[in-house]
Amino acid sequence: MGAAMTQSDTFLAAAADLLGPRGLTRDADLLAPWLTDWRGRFTGKALALASPANTGEVARLVKLCAKHDVPIVPQGGNSGMSGGATPDGTGEALLLSLRRMDAIRDFDADARQVTCEAGVILQSLHKKAEEHRLRFPLTLGGKGSATIGGLVSTNAGGTQVLRHGTMRAQVLGLEAVLADGSVLDTLTPLKKDNRGFDLKQLLIGSEGTLGIVTAATLRLLPESGDRRVIWAGLDSLQMARKLLLHCERLAGDSLEGFEVVPAHSLAAVLDHLPDARAPLVGKHSWNALIELVAPADEAEALGGTTEELLESAMKQDLLGDAVVAANETQAEAFWQLRDSIAPAERAIGPAMQHDISVPVARMADFVEAASPMVEKRFPGTRAIAFGHLGDGNVHFHVLAPAGAARGEWEKSEGKAISAYVHDLVTEWGGSISAEHGIGQVKRDELGRLGGPVALAVMRSVKQALDPRGLLNPGKLVPLAKDRATP
Repeated sequence: MGAAMTQSDTFLAAAADLLGPRGLTRDADLLAPWLTDWRGRFTGKALALASPANTGEVARLVKLCAKHDVPIVPQGGNSGMSGGATPDGTGEALLLSLRRMDAIRDFDADARQVTCEAGVILQSLHKKAEEHRLRFPLTLGGKGSATIGGLVSTNAGGTQVLRHGTMRAQVLGLEAVLADGSVLDTLTPLKKDNRGFDLKQLLIGSEGTLGIVTAATLRLLPESGDRRVIWAGLDSLQMARKLLLHCERLAGDSLEGFEVVPAHSLAAVLDHLPDARAPLVGKHSWNALIELVAPADEAEALGGTTEELLESAMKQDLLGDAVVAANETQAEAFWQLRDSIAPAERAIGPAMQHDISVPVARMADFVEAASPMVEKRFPGTRAIAFGHLGDGNVHFHVLAPAGAARGEWEKSEGKAISAYVHDLVTEWGGSISAEHGIGQVKRDELGRLGGPVALAVMRSVKQALDPRGLLNPGKLVPLAKDRATP
């Protein structure tokens, strides 16, 4: 024990010399907020909190960690949903925060590109782009805390994937520190580059297990000349699917978002937000939140497209009622209803949240089949699906029975529920993680349900790039023995 303590003290002294007083702390009060994940399901311990100021410091720190055999847990805004940025309970790992690295290194309005460091907050990037009449085409409910590095590392999705794709589609170049402290620099964007493996794509979505993202070059788009945000009331999810196809035919590339919200979720949000109002007078079993956008040179036609879309949908009985936001304030109010579902559910009580996908054409069928099966197998539960119907990704949440103890229920019946839901998703040819990553929440499930060849390749890549397993240990990549985990 004494030798181990001496080794830790030696490492911490060297890290303090490297990073300075702002760059390293062991203060329990400063560490505490970053040791528990956003959902409150995992709380760990850390040797210290390191906050390097630049890529050079990250690289030297990683080399120091390798020298002293210290594991590293990278962290951005700590807003992830899968516990991927939370250390374990041993207290042996260094928590590495990228939040101080928040500089925008280069902004090229003509090329519609920005190079920013990992700690840049998504909302800050949105504002910077707006100053130049541009936009970054990815947004989500946690935009006020989510960082670019975290979004890259988890290949985040959000509400605009339908048209623009996930974070993977936005990254033009990447900078990352590898497990040995070397720096991989592919920041320069090239339209064509056929020099072997696309290494930046390997790192995107790897959740800090292969390298630590320190900066990214991202694509930007022209600002929207106009947008129309529609709230529609529907009788069923099957009707929502038909309405989606109708919107795709009539609106084409103008269709940027298509979200579904069941009546239960809307009611929960209205109870949770005292100033919120239901967009429609009548109640509907399902609701669709639709966003159409157009560039400046096509903005005048957007109103006509919206009117034609709704009139024809009404004639074909594809919706029960609908309202178009009258202004930006009302449009944002519609989106706030959608973005507030998760916190509203948390206020109700425990729930098992599943970020799943199946082929887009089968999602309505899956929800209609799976929901009653889950509720029958686990009496007293309530299965709720909401989210990105347009890209085949819904958040399939199972609410606990009344009176269930938060924390206890999730570890007992909740665990069995998730395994059952994941089994159903796998049977339908889907994915147990559509946009929130694997982290530690789903690592064992990936080991249980993942294809053996795919798992073997992942383990081989991890072994090649991080042979000592120091980068974000216990996350994403299942150990070989995990395939036998029940």
